[in-house]
Amino acid sequence: MNESMTTLEMADPSIASCRIAVLIPCYNEEATVGATVAAFRNALPTATTYVYDNNSSDRTIEVARTAGAVVRQEYRQGKGQVVRRMFADIDADIYVLVDGDATYDAGAAKGMIDRALRERLDFVNGARMSEAVAAYRRGHRLGNYVLSNLVQYIFGRQFTDMLSGYKIFSRRFVKSFPAMSRGFEIETELTVHALELRMPCGEEETAYGERPTGSTSKLNTYRDGARILMLIAALVKNERPLPFFGLLGIGIILVAVIMAIPLAETYLETGLVPRFPTAFLDVGLAIIGVLSLFVGLILDMVTTMRHEMKRLAYLAIPPIGSGHE
Repeated sequence: MNESMTTLEMADPSIASCRIAVLIPCYNEEATVGATVAAFRNALPTATTYVYDNNSSDRTIEVARTAGAVVRQEYRQGKGQVVRRMFADIDADIYVLVDGDATYDAGAAKGMIDRALRERLDFVNGARMSEAVAAYRRGHRLGNYVLSNLVQYIFGRQFTDMLSGYKIFSRRFVKSFPAMSRGFEIETELTVHALELRMPCGEEETAYGERPTGSTSKLNTYRDGARILMLIAALVKNERPLPFFGLLGIGIILVAVIMAIPLAETYLETGLVPRFPTAFLDVGLAIIGVLSLFVGLILDMVTTMRHEMKRLAYLAIPPIGSGHE
């Protein structure tokens, strides 16, 4: 056993006795993946570091393997595809998910893991703290602020930096997570999964630096922001069907009522309904609105049962730290 491992076990035997997996999804990160792997191997010497390559056209695989990572490949393009494969393939007690761009502080991982074990948290989010404009561009800051606050408003106020790529998970979070997203919107799905199952979660501020020279971001502010908005809308529909379809139904009924007011006034004055197409449209809209309300009620019952099944699957897995007391 090397000296650094002995020091870690003496300092914190609970962490040293855990099976820790560092998961690094990569796409064309030749310039940064080596430094990322080295930093996390130094910070967590007892952990196994996995790099999953996602069809890179540069030397990402070679550099990661040379740095000491276990390298695997996922050929379906997209970060969500890679995370789904990682979660399915790897068995551990603690999972550290981090981007391979060398912008996150590896030294913060031990503190985040320690908090997860101490407080038995299933999810610890690394909230990015940086004053460097090049590290965290204004467009990304604004988009992250808007999207994070939108999710907080709909699903619960617990995370300030939903789109951070630095997260700690327990085994039962990972093995109960369905992972339906394909791209960068996976961070939103991870957050909503934790909030919907009311998992014990926390957030830690972590330093966030600039990308090294020669490394470029794969994130497109507008395209990926639109995808995240679409995912949030889909999650609201799936996880909050009664408010979604209920508000839609009420809105349609209100439109029908507003359109019917002139018809009602004419009927009261003359006893005639001269605009039959409008009358038929009003009746159709009212029926659609009522049906939307009933759809929301039915889907709300289905969603409740689905949440119960997901919760039972989550509870079937031992909690974090249960084998290290």
